[in-house]
Amino acid sequence: MTDLMQMLELCDECRSCLQVCPTYRLNEDYELSPIARIIVAKKILTGQEFTPEMRERIYTCTKCHLCTSVCPQHIDIPAIVHRARMELVKWNLGPLEGHNKIIEGLQRLGNAANGDPDKRLDWLPEEVTVNDSGTLLYVGCLASYLVKDAAVSSYLLLKKLGIDFMVLQDEGCCGYYLYDAARLDLAKEKFEENAEKFKKLGIKRVITLCPACSYCFQRYYPQLLGNVDFEAMHIAQLLPFLLKGSEIKAGDQPSEVTYFDPCTLGNAMGVRDEPREALKVCGVKVNDLPGNAFCCGGMIRGVYRELALELATSILDQAPVAPIVSACPFCNFCLNWASHKTGKDKKVTYITETVLQALP
Repeated sequence: MTDLMQMLELCDECRSCLQVCPTYRLNEDYELSPIARIIVAKKILTGQEFTPEMRERIYTCTKCHLCTSVCPQHIDIPAIVHRARMELVKWNLGPLEGHNKIIEGLQRLGNAANGDPDKRLDWLPEEVTVNDSGTLLYVGCLASYLVKDAAVSSYLLLKKLGIDFMVLQDEGCCGYYLYDAARLDLAKEKFEENAEKFKKLGIKRVITLCPACSYCFQRYYPQLLGNVDFEAMHIAQLLPFLLKGSEIKAGDQPSEVTYFDPCTLGNAMGVRDEPREALKVCGVKVNDLPGNAFCCGGMIRGVYRELALELATSILDQAPVAPIVSACPFCNFCLNWASHKTGKDKKVTYITETVLQALP
């Protein structure tokens, strides 16, 4: 807390962060800027009076980490926002009603996608026998229920590349949403439940499809639980290594794509080169979005749907070519939703779909 308070004092409103903040850049609304968030966070954390409108600033932050990457003072604005959310929870002023609906569904169904837990593995392309592998393919809520192509292509790709792994019928949610909403009490319960399950099954390595799951396992689990008995990595981190020496089938995959960096994978985890390298190994020309691309709006979509739609649409408008390829099921969901909603008809696919097409 002391370090965060010191960070708050470092902000001299130089406005560097405004050039990269997705929510500010949409309409140059100062209320949706990192500076405005720092100001209200300071009020919240020091017990000063603030309005409900000011509170909105804390919850419209997508935590894309772009502001921190350009801040001359290296202020960790996502951490400050999270601490303010924790304080709001303490005062029963947060999370918001929309967040609580998602949390209630997560607690009741075990996932953040409002899916039927009995149908979690309906995407599986084959019947799975019991496998006691120490490696778990952790599909995640979005890929299990809403972006099933990501689940199917990742499963088939790992099988084709000879990776031994298991999947779980009762996989459940990683708990990222609970932590992000600052319900640390519920997050800790979910973390303990998953860590104990993995330990009993002898799982030592977790391969995730969702960057939020990876980041949650790598960073938030140790924060709340201390040391854990497993390591987690995103599938895109493995692809360049796994593809070396593989036979590539030229012509079946797209010859050219726009790669979109998910915020958590690219900005928070620093995984940018690996997915591009994997696509290039497959003979695909990779285009980037200009400058610092917007966030897809995934983490605020449940409460601020119109704002999320604007963010996702701006990415579609900036993409130099289609299809757009990403390594985050949530990004794929949001971008495809925006493409359908706005009639832009731009195809968005998960990275393993493109890679799988390149293998004989």
